[in-house]
Amino acid sequence: MKKNIGTADRVIRILLAVVIITLYFGNIIGGALAIILLGVSAIFILTSFIGVCPLYLLFGIKTTKK
Repeated sequence: MKKNIGTADRVIRILLAVVIITLYFGNIIGGALAIILLGVSAIFILTSFIGVCPLYLLFGIKTTKK
């Protein structure tokens, strides 16, 4: 698959995931919201490392440089 996530997008995704994980382990968020946000942060980290976002493919979005 061709990569469709640029460097800035990757950094933002990883930072958001770190913030969510920090909020969870700091007991700021909890319950069902925490589980959902942890799932989102796992997806952010996974897509950042592989460089491909399935939603971007679906909508034809690319944040990479040409």
